[in-house]
Amino acid sequence: MSTVTRSPFAFEHTFARDLEGLYVPWRAAPSPDPRIVVLNDEVARELGVDPAELRTPAGAAFLAGDVPDDVPTIAQAYAGHQFGAYSPRLGDGRALLLGEVVDVHGRRRDLHLKGSGRTPFARGGDGRAAIGPMLREHVVGEAMHALGVPTSRALAVVTTGERVLRESGPLPGAILARVASSHLRVGSFEYAARLQDRTVLRRLADHAIARHHPAAADADDGRYLGLFRAVLDAQASLVARWMHVGFVHGVMNTDNLAISGETIDYGPCAFVDAYDRATVFSSIDHGGRYAFGNQPMLAQWGLARLAEALVPLIDEDRDAAVAAATEALNAFPARFDAHWRRGMHAKIGLGRAPADEALVDDLVDLLERARVDLTMAFRALGHAATGDDAQLRVLFADAAPLDAWIVRWRTALDDEGRDRREVAAGMDAVNPAYIPRNHLVEEALSAATGGDLGPLERLMDAVTRPFEERRGLEAYALPGPDDADRYVTYCGT
Repeated sequence: MSTVTRSPFAFEHTFARDLEGLYVPWRAAPSPDPRIVVLNDEVARELGVDPAELRTPAGAAFLAGDVPDDVPTIAQAYAGHQFGAYSPRLGDGRALLLGEVVDVHGRRRDLHLKGSGRTPFARGGDGRAAIGPMLREHVVGEAMHALGVPTSRALAVVTTGERVLRESGPLPGAILARVASSHLRVGSFEYAARLQDRTVLRRLADHAIARHHPAAADADDGRYLGLFRAVLDAQASLVARWMHVGFVHGVMNTDNLAISGETIDYGPCAFVDAYDRATVFSSIDHGGRYAFGNQPMLAQWGLARLAEALVPLIDEDRDAAVAAATEALNAFPARFDAHWRRGMHAKIGLGRAPADEALVDDLVDLLERARVDLTMAFRALGHAATGDDAQLRVLFADAAPLDAWIVRWRTALDDEGRDRREVAAGMDAVNPAYIPRNHLVEEALSAATGGDLGPLERLMDAVTRPFEERRGLEAYALPGPDDADRYVTYCGT
């Protein structure tokens, strides 16, 4: 029986109400001594809760999964293709959905726990999480939010009072309380399709339409093809934004592709320093499947699995359904390219596509050939817009090819006829000075695991205001050590 008698949140439970068969009721494992390490006051207030209430012992216990008996917590069921191989039954192996909250802006958002103990989907895992990976999700998620990338967000990280055993030894256990538009995934549809019950699949699709893509209900060629197109465009936009800031998700399995178009499940994620499409950070991605430059292609691959799941709903005639879904899927490269180019034009200070169509592609090739730091290069480009090339040119061992490109770029800027100071200000508003540099993330997580939150707090101060260059934060704008390209991340399980 719960020791917490009242929920701080005004929960609703539409997933549990509408989607029986796609979850199991479950309760969190007890945490002997829950203590809040990080609390996101902004997110708490958005959810209509006073952060001070969550900082009480009862609030900490609640965020560790000690919820009132009348809150029906559930573990969601889903399948997924992991590194291309189909797993028919994955699900929330160490996570629980507490419920949904309609926030102060009228948005319906899940409150979800990660690391709250074993569930029937645990697949041999211990169901717990160590503090480092949970804080990584907090840091990177908040940085992505500040960068304007759709993402789940951490409400809190709570230590459990237990230690969990990992390869590096026993570590402090922790639970992440995170908020997302939902936790519906491509894998959710794969699981529903596997049940071969069209009623369940239709209920799931209708739930997703109502929650995320209501315009799909009025699509001329049917609501379910409309849903697929909406998810495809949301993913095309999302992955384009990843590419703009150098983010590598690391594990784009179909159970990690959200129907909402948000970034979810930060595991072996990281940011590139030197621009290189072949960059891989994940310790388990031995073949480079989820390399930085492969992310658009892998998003389309995952969306193909969603199309397969939706075929029974798209048309009674299977051949017609496959043809319609294939036609929609084939539009992904063009949709991604449109989103990517629009963002890249903004990053180089253009308000429209230039007459020189190769301008963006040639800059990217220059950066890759010279192995130039992505974040520093685009930030320096803002200075170059007003005539100061020095910060940009110093990044290149041979600046001659860059100089030729700058001439073409300035011609494109002249064609638009805008004030160069205005152009530079616009570029600085989309090109960050600070990202979660991998070496700084590791330093902060290591210190926090040992009980020192100072480095974490300083890093958070930089990455949550990424476009404002500030004195004293110079080290946060610099790339990692020379061996940064050999940085390795782990999934944290």
